[in-house]
Amino acid sequence: MGSTKTTTPSPPHLLKPLITIDASISLFLHTLFKPILPTFLFLLEYSADFCFSFPVSLSFFLVSPSFSSLAIPLLLGLLLDLALIGLIKLTFRRARPHYNPNMSPAAHADNFSFPSGHASRVLFLATLLYLIVQHNEDLVLDFIQRWIKFEPRFVMSGVWVWAVVTATSRVLLGRHFFFDVLA
Repeated sequence: MGSTKTTTPSPPHLLKPLITIDASISLFLHTLFKPILPTFLFLLEYSADFCFSFPVSLSFFLVSPSFSSLAIPLLLGLLLDLALIGLIKLTFRRARPHYNPNMSPAAHADNFSFPSGHASRVLFLATLLYLIVQHNEDLVLDFIQRWIKFEPRFVMSGVWVWAVVTATSRVLLGRHFFFDVLA
C-alpha cells in the first residue's frame, strides 16, 4: 500500500508574497523559542482539542439543569467551530509547517494548517465564558466561588491567559503558521 499524500493547491499570485512572509515569521519564531519552550505547552494541545473540550462541555449540560441553558450555546458553538474550521481547511488546503514533521503526540484530524482550530476554539471558549459571566453573573460567580474556590476575576483572567498562550503556542511549537492563528 502506498502512502496518501495531500496535495496543496498553488496560492493565487497575489497571495504568494504574503504567504512567504508568514512562513518566514513563523519559522523565525519557532526557531527562536524552540530551545526555551516549557514542557507544559504540550499540555495546552490537549486542553484545546475538540476531543477534550466537547465531552467536558457536554458534562456541564448533563450535570445540572441550571447549567444546561448555559451549556447549549457552548455545545452548539463548539460544533459550529468544528464545521466552519473544517470547511475553511478543506477550501484552502494549506500544508502545515514543513519544519515540524513529527508534529505532536496528540492525534490531529487533518494535515491542513489554515486556520488553527485550537486557536479558534480557545478564543471562542474565553469569549463565551466572558459573555456568560456578563449575562448570568450570579450563577457563574456562585459556581466559581463554591467549586473552584478562587476569586472570579482571577478565574476569568486565567481563562484569557490560557487562550492567548494556547493560540501563541501553536506557532511556537511549529504546528501552525502565524496567519493561521491570527485568522
